[in-house]
Amino acid sequence: MRQNFNNAMKRLTCVLYLLLLTNCGGNDNINNCNFLLNIGVNFTLNLNLPQYSQLMFTSNTVYVPNQGNQGVYVTNVGNGNFRAWDASDPNHAPSSCSFLEIDGINVTCGCADENEYNLYTGQALNDPLPCGLKEYRVTVSGNNLTISN
Repeated sequence: MRQNFNNAMKRLTCVLYLLLLTNCGGNDNINNCNFLLNIGVNFTLNLNLPQYSQLMFTSNTVYVPNQGNQGVYVTNVGNGNFRAWDASDPNHAPSSCSFLEIDGINVTCGCADENEYNLYTGQALNDPLPCGLKEYRVTVSGNNLTISN
C-alpha cells in the first residue's frame, strides 16, 4: 500500500513538473509593454476654465503637458465619459520621436513606423501592436475631472 502511494506521488510530481515547464518555458512570446515609466499622475481639470472648456463636447481632446511620460491626452468620449492616455507611444522607449501627435480622434507616433492609435479605445490602428496606449483613470465630479493612476 505504501509503495502504491509513493508511486502515485512520484507520478503527480512528474506531472506538476511538466506543467510548470510548459507554462514557464521560453520568453519568446512575451510582449515588452514596459517602455513607459510608471510615473505618478494626479491632477484636476476644471471644465469651466477656457483651456479645458472644449472637453464639454463629445470627440474633443485636450493635451495636458508635464504629466505622465510625455503629457496626457484627455478625450470626451460621450455620455459624460472621459478617457485619459499617456502621450508617449507604448511600443517605443521614450524619445523625441515617440511623442504622439494628435490628428482628430487619433494620435500618431513620430518614429519611422508611424504607429497610430485611437483615443476612444487606446488600440492601435492598422497593424496589430503588442501594446495599447497607457490609460489613466478619470473621475468626474461636477465640472472637474481628476486624472490619476
